[in-house]
Amino acid sequence: MIARLRRVSGNLEEASADLGAHTWQTIRHITLPSIQTALVAGGLLAFALSFDEIIVTNFTIGAGEETLPIWIFTNLFRPNNLPIVNVVAMLVVLLSIIPVYFAHRLTREESISSRGGGAIGGRRERGRSELISP
Repeated sequence: MIARLRRVSGNLEEASADLGAHTWQTIRHITLPSIQTALVAGGLLAFALSFDEIIVTNFTIGAGEETLPIWIFTNLFRPNNLPIVNVVAMLVVLLSIIPVYFAHRLTREESISSRGGGAIGGRRERGRSELISP
């Protein structure tokens, strides 16, 4: 996802803001369609890997023991236990976000403004006088 977001041009988002779109309108109409294929690919990969982990967990579990993925899978289709499964799944997601956030903070690049210069990608922007030949 990060690689796809880096390839999306910022000019479209700036143009959207110049035309008066709100932040959420820009995300909905510009950013999400640009990264739609990466979202689908990431979702399919996550599903395939999680499905594989359920199978591995099922075959490596000891007799009479139940792991969290097996518990979620067995209680998912029981209507009385559905709120409990939803809460447990939400806690797992929230606990997963914390290390992802810290990993992102540790590996992010410096912002363009802190490096000096306003050029994108290290290129110098040419002014109008440089574009006109003498």
